[in-house]
Amino acid sequence: MAKRPQKHTPGLPTREQVLEFIQTADRVVGKREIGKAFGLKGQEKIALKRLLKDMAEEGLIDGKRTAYHRMGGVPKVTVLKVMDIEDGEAFAIPESWQPDDGTPPPRIRIIEKKSGKVRHAALKVGDRVLARCEEVGSAWQAYVMKKLPAKTEGLMGVVEIDGSGKGWLAPVDKRIRSSSPIADLGGAEEGQLVLAEPAGRSPKAGVKVVEIYGDPLAPKSFSLIAISKHGIPNVFPEATLEEAEEAAKLPLDADKREDLRHLPIVAIDPSDARDHDDAIWAEPDGKGGFNALVAIADVSFYVRPGGDLDKEARKRGNSVYFPDRVVPMLPEILSADVCSLRQGEDRAAMACHLHVSESGKISGFRFTRALVRIDEVIAYEEAQRRIDEQDAGENLTNLWACWKALAAARDARDPLNLDLPERRVVLDDQGKIAEIAVRERLDAHRVVEDFMISANVAAAKALESKTAPVVYRVHEQPSREKLVALREYLETFGKNIALGQVITPSLFNRMLKDVTDDSEKAQVMEAVLRTQTQAYYGPANAGHFGLALGSYAHFTSPIRRYADLLVHRALVDSFQLEQSKPKLDLPATSGLAEKDREDLGKIADAISKTERRAMEAERDTIDRYVAAWLSGRVGETFDTRITGVQPFGFFATIEGLGGDGLVPVSTLGSDYFRYDEAAQSLVGERTGTTYSPGDRLKLKLGEANALTGALKFVPLDADGNPIEARGSRPDYRKKTGGKGKPKFAQGKRGRPKNIRHQGRKKR
Repeated sequence: MAKRPQKHTPGLPTREQVLEFIQTADRVVGKREIGKAFGLKGQEKIALKRLLKDMAEEGLIDGKRTAYHRMGGVPKVTVLKVMDIEDGEAFAIPESWQPDDGTPPPRIRIIEKKSGKVRHAALKVGDRVLARCEEVGSAWQAYVMKKLPAKTEGLMGVVEIDGSGKGWLAPVDKRIRSSSPIADLGGAEEGQLVLAEPAGRSPKAGVKVVEIYGDPLAPKSFSLIAISKHGIPNVFPEATLEEAEEAAKLPLDADKREDLRHLPIVAIDPSDARDHDDAIWAEPDGKGGFNALVAIADVSFYVRPGGDLDKEARKRGNSVYFPDRVVPMLPEILSADVCSLRQGEDRAAMACHLHVSESGKISGFRFTRALVRIDEVIAYEEAQRRIDEQDAGENLTNLWACWKALAAARDARDPLNLDLPERRVVLDDQGKIAEIAVRERLDAHRVVEDFMISANVAAAKALESKTAPVVYRVHEQPSREKLVALREYLETFGKNIALGQVITPSLFNRMLKDVTDDSEKAQVMEAVLRTQTQAYYGPANAGHFGLALGSYAHFTSPIRRYADLLVHRALVDSFQLEQSKPKLDLPATSGLAEKDREDLGKIADAISKTERRAMEAERDTIDRYVAAWLSGRVGETFDTRITGVQPFGFFATIEGLGGDGLVPVSTLGSDYFRYDEAAQSLVGERTGTTYSPGDRLKLKLGEANALTGALKFVPLDADGNPIEARGSRPDYRKKTGGKGKPKFAQGKRGRPKNIRHQGRKKR
């Protein structure tokens, strides 16, 4: 339990006394409670109001005047959302948590009272509770006051009208299986994609439509759905835009920068690139090696710590890229204009000078603030064409020669080599899907990639040489538990992996090279991929397993990644690259703020989360595009590959296209299928038929839901006919409305239940 608050001497309290009182009080503390505890009267109450305002601006406290709490802390009474259940105990985070500094929410242990006549059902993940919170040492715990009704999630959905004329919001998030009653249509019509919010405190109050987007199957809708579902900030506050306009006016001060405008530096990017972070140059050193340059947009010069720009960039963490739009980390005047390395224009850059030895090793590096003028912006395909047709010119020829040395060093390092195809959605001029294909992997991509990796390594080592703080890009080696699971899985193929030796990427690469059968190789590759840990940002160096590197940081994309901006600031400090204080109304320093040095771990955790959020949103959107592309091909048979197996069925993806679809175990025929956990396979007890990750098979596309991105496949027998599902029964779904309307099952009083849209056929 919390400590009882001490009695205080009357008079205006100090900051320390206010903080102590807020932390030790056993109830909600506002201005009135503080004034009463310290016996304040008259002018002292006015002084207290000023003190509390100052403390809030200094980042010491947060909250409203009726309920303060320590900054970085949790309100005494607040709504929590259960995130984990471990050993029967529930752990939660505050439902509303948006600190300016990007601090991740605290993990709070929930203590449930078991005594008394009222018995509540055990808490589960996703539950919401009103709880009284307290800090115990460095940890938080909470006591449940009452369980709250489920909050309406996924408030973006499609309007449905049932038989009685009542409106319902059909969710576009495939994880949400129920519809919400619409209390106020707000002018929306059936079939339109809308944004809604709760119409009242009770779920029975339903939702009200607040914005109408239109056709839910229009390609532009897919990214809007992802933005809403994942809570991605996509509107810049006015103060942020104003600071961006001010920052854009900063003079480049050519006399204070290394002038590199004479070098024919080139930027090699996708043909549809919206911004240009990086550009490269190289020339032979006359001794078998190369002098090289990686020029990166000097974002830290424009985005300074503590300003509105910085706060918004940290909250976003990174840019999010969709086929039809980008949600940038920085306002467009910076991201697409002033910071972007545009051809033929003077730009501020952070220059990484490298010396590459004949064997491809980085034998020297230095960092400067420079002035550059990009000689040419070239698309990957065009650069590759020039090399292939021997029409490259001296610039590209030198870059390729230097890259061959870097590639030799990379091959000697032997990083993890998994051939993972990347899907690419091509839209036409009207924003409609023109093509979905696997992105071609060219040498031009590898050239840029190896130059960027070299600069990232140099940045990490440069900061280490100054014992400066580093935001590392960390990719730890696989855990022993995952390696044991992999060994058991490989034993089903008659292969072994020795866990006693040091685990390196080379071990996996050799294993894959030894597999000659394409189907078996795909299975082993899937298993190796599942074994890998997820990369993250952190201030402690644990190396990068996948790249086989001891020190690695992200330096090359500060326009779109906050982690890179932090690395730039650390370099500014460490190598004394700070320039004079700007005359404009902007923060003075472009280096690391002292508070950021202290909170680097928290910031790294926060931007690791925003990165995962962006990846999920981008993947969801691609899935919706793929489903929309396939909606006109329902009933066709495709070559597929199994990507995952579970006791309830398996997931498969269409070869060369992507889009995971489920094949339920109940559709695999009359045989009973047992799940073999070690082999990660479904095995028929009577027939011995086996379904394993990597298996290739023909499946018929049964459903393609563009709104949720979900696909469903139908298994086929040896003659290409659908297998009769075990326990199959007639489909009693009814059609409501005219042509092109969705189908749904009828519940009581005509309520739509578990609405699922069928993708429109391509016209």
